[in-house]
Amino acid sequence: MESTGRLTVRVYVSQAQIPVEGATVVVTAPGEGGRLRLLSVQATDSSGAIRPVDIAAPDLSGSEFPQEEGAAPPFSVCDVWAEHPGYAMLEAVGVQIFPGVETVQTMELLPLSRGQSSLERLDVREITPQSL
Repeated sequence: MESTGRLTVRVYVSQAQIPVEGATVVVTAPGEGGRLRLLSVQATDSSGAIRPVDIAAPDLSGSEFPQEEGAAPPFSVCDVWAEHPGYAMLEAVGVQIFPGVETVQTMELLPLSRGQSSLERLDVREITPQSL
């Protein structure tokens, strides 16, 4: 049985966490045949956030006991990328979505040098799986 988890994303700049309005946020998940499934494309609001995205996740019962070798993890995985002109694009790979839980993914964009395109520089942050 599948249930759902929820993903919220907040995009900001600097340690002061200044919101980035109008950043493009794309959420994808692994699909069939190695292709990606597009789950959401949104622009951030004035607080740097997108509307929550509901994502299918395995049933909660899969996390009640230690994982057996080779068993599917008790969470779903998605990738999130954010970009805005003047900032380096950022991709978070392997974001884990648990059933009945709201996952908050923060994305700190770094300013680019004058004349650089946001597509020229890509920062990738890989999220390591939870050991359950």
